[in-house]
Formats: sequence, C-alpha cells, structure tokens
Amino acid sequence: MKKKTSLKDIAQEAGVSTALVSYVLTNKEEKARVGQEMAKKIRKIASRLNYQPNHIARSLKSGRSDTIGLIVADISNPFFGNIARTIEDEAKRNNYTVIFGSSDENLEKSGDLINVLLNRQVDGLILIPTEGSEQQIKQLQKQPVPFVLIDRYFPQIPVSQIGINNYQASYNAIAHLVKTGRQRIGMIAYKTALYHINERKRGYTEALARHSQQPSLMKLARYSHIREETRQAIDQLLQGRKPADAVFFATNSLAIEGLKYINELGVRVPEDLAVVSFDESEAFDLYYSPITFIRQPILEMGNAAVRLLLEHIKDGDKPAENVCIDTELVIRQSSNRPKKK
Repeated sequence: MKKKTSLKDIAQEAGVSTALVSYVLTNKEEKARVGQEMAKKIRKIASRLNYQPNHIARSLKSGRSDTIGLIVADISNPFFGNIARTIEDEAKRNNYTVIFGSSDENLEKSGDLINVLLNRQVDGLILIPTEGSEQQIKQLQKQPVPFVLIDRYFPQIPVSQIGINNYQASYNAIAHLVKTGRQRIGMIAYKTALYHINERKRGYTEALARHSQQPSLMKLARYSHIREETRQAIDQLLQGRKPADAVFFATNSLAIEGLKYINELGVRVPEDLAVVSFDESEAFDLYYSPITFIRQPILEMGNAAVRLLLEHIKDGDKPAENVCIDTELVIRQSSNRPKKK
C-alpha cells in the first residue's frame, strides 16, 4: 500500500521546515512571514503528492475541529435545503466545514444525529429542531459545545436563536387579502405544537378579528398525512353555499399539495380562489397564476446563524441572543382582486 504523504515529505522536497509547511497549509503563511512564491511552491508540492491533512490529529492538538454540525428538519423541502446551502457557504468563508443531517421530522432520529455530531467533536451546532425536542435542547445546554437554533425555537428555553416574526408575517398576508376584497379567508396549517406554526395561526386569527372578517376557517393537516388531509381541508373550505374565496397556506409544502388539488377541481386562481403561501417555491413561478408568498430571508438567516455560533465558539460565556429578521410579502397574480359578478 502506498505510504501516506506527510508534512515532512513536503518539507524535504521544498527544502524548508515542517513548521513552515504547516503554516502554509493551514493558511497562516502571513503570520509566519512566508513569501508568496514559497507558499505557492509548497502548495504545488502538496497537491502533486496528494497530501491529505490529518484533521483528527490537528483537532486533538488545537482543541478544535474546524467543523460545524447542522441538523435540518427535512432536507427534501427546498426551504431547508436552501438554508443548509447558505450555512455551508458562510461557514466555508470562515474556514469551517459543515457536517449535516436531516431529522426528517423524527424525534428519535434528531437525537441520534445530535449524538453522532457531538462524537465527531464538532466545534458547534446549528439546529432546526423537530417537534417535541425540548428535552434534547435542554440536554445540549449541559454540553460544552455551543449551539444556535434557526427557524424554529422554544420560547421557554433561553438559547440563541435566529428567526422571523411569524405572527406579523401571517397577519400582513391576511390583511392584504382583506384589502383586495376577500371576505371568506381560509387557512391550512399543520397540526403541530411547534411554536412558529402556532404563531402563524395566531396572526391569521387576529387579523380576521381586527378586520371584522367572518369566523376563522382554519383547517389542519398532519405532516405524515399531508396529501390526503390537505385535500380534505380544501374540500371543506370550498363546500356549502358560501365557500372560501381565499386560502392561506402555512408552508410551501402545504401550498404545493393544495395547488395540485385545486387544479384537479378546476377551481380558478384568482377568479374563484385567491392563494397566498408562507415560504416560496420554484413551482410557484411555473403555476399559470404566479403565487403570492411570504419570502423568508434565508440568506440573512443562514449568515446570522453562522456568525452567532462563531461568536459563541470564540466566547463560551456569551449570553443567549434572539435575532429576528424581517420577512417580505411578495404580491403576485394569485391574490388579485376578485372580479365583480
């Protein structure tokens, strides 16, 4: 078997010390006052010899692994996928590597992933927690590894978190529908105890009350039965002598399932039914009536999560911080004013 290339091998060929090679390959050549030409030569030799750094040995020596653990709720959802990409890019700019996994909204899998990442000696964690994971978060607080929650959080647990004002974003969406003349506005949300979804429900309910609208037409679907229960919810909203004339979907995944069924039913958007979604999706651009949606600031959220985590890694005594970033209601054709009959 071919011998693994060492720092000593590179140093001998370059005619310098192993310490100098180490400075160059850890991007610290300026600190060691290594000339650009020599640094370039060392990197070229390392590349030719296919040098692979020993991260385990380095982390044992420095007490750091230069890695961040990331757990998202469902990597198949574009929203979480985009957050993961943003976090990975920002971590790389700060010379960190991201190791990530998806809990798939499963509490047991979430716990397993946390343990795996802690055993990998990550320097910190960024988590999108799943429902019921409060105890996991409390256990993490007892660990020496800092962490930050993003998108979802538990208000009764004081930890650093990055999020948005879900209540206000939802309220603004309903106020927009009222302003365009919609009088029977339904909402389809997940049946869950997660705080951020319940804040979206609260925004919907209070906006209806504030604008003297009809009573709440709230319908709930379980994540595990999203297809059939979203369809049931739409059937219920559209039945009777006074069917809903608008529907607000609490997430993009609910919106996509709902729009598929709305098409099957032949319901016209926005003539018969206005549609607004929390979160965006590329599919909304392909729909014959582009969908109005609440845009979450994914880039800002991801960058802020990395920044805050790195601050905690640097200063272990830094107090918990709650960062709230503004959303934007992107108004498009699907929520146009209804035509007078």
